[in-house]
Amino acid sequence: MISNRSSPWLWSLTSELKSAKERKEALAQRLESVIEEANKSLAGKKGQGRLKNLQKMLRMREQHMVSQVYTLYPVKASIDQTSKEKLDSQSVGSKSGDSASSQSRKSTLTILGQQLTVFPVKKLSFLGTRKKFRGLQLFLGYVAHAVLLIASYLDVPLRYPVRLGGSRSYVVDYAPSVETASSDLVFSSTMGTNGKPMEFPLFLEGQDTTRAAYAVFLLNKDLEQLLNYIGTESLGPRHVLPNLNELFRIIQSSGYIKK
Repeated sequence: MISNRSSPWLWSLTSELKSAKERKEALAQRLESVIEEANKSLAGKKGQGRLKNLQKMLRMREQHMVSQVYTLYPVKASIDQTSKEKLDSQSVGSKSGDSASSQSRKSTLTILGQQLTVFPVKKLSFLGTRKKFRGLQLFLGYVAHAVLLIASYLDVPLRYPVRLGGSRSYVVDYAPSVETASSDLVFSSTMGTNGKPMEFPLFLEGQDTTRAAYAVFLLNKDLEQLLNYIGTESLGPRHVLPNLNELFRIIQSSGYIKK
């Protein structure tokens, strides 16, 4: 049996629930009306024109934001003296020289003066010095930040999210399923089937080289995802900086707005 004291409280609660239901219905009607008006405004030839104009404005905004990222992390070709001498000896009036020049430019792209000097990463455990490690970490940190910013501006959720930490950044794999016979690999296929995400380091100092190599692979997969989003293909699984450069080039071109 309900006491007289609780009756006012129940009445108040019932009244609030009724009021909330009415507000919900009113919002639903308003939303339906807004959607209907939006559909009408985009219907017909005039509507298609408005839609195209909105899409163009959106791409212009994306282009502007990505150009700011390029200002922060410019990708440029750098040819050292040894490479220049080789090119001079190979390019004396020959088409093969043009090909060699093109290949050299591709292999010596830099981002803020840093380049991926040694690849695959596994070899750094034998060749590397602390200076090379530091340079590689800076390189990957720059690329990771650029990828993160571009994905944000294009509103693309990365399949392999980047946890930014400067020169000590990580790439997250939510479904790792890597298996290899290498003794260097410290994770197994059983770890990939338990549903737990794993982080892989974009740096080598104090890390297993295989995990770092896999992190670079995942970062390049993110670049491939962004390239596919804008309608083009990746240049290859080991072309981290060329892929980033291609992404910058296409988005900053006039064709990106006109498409």
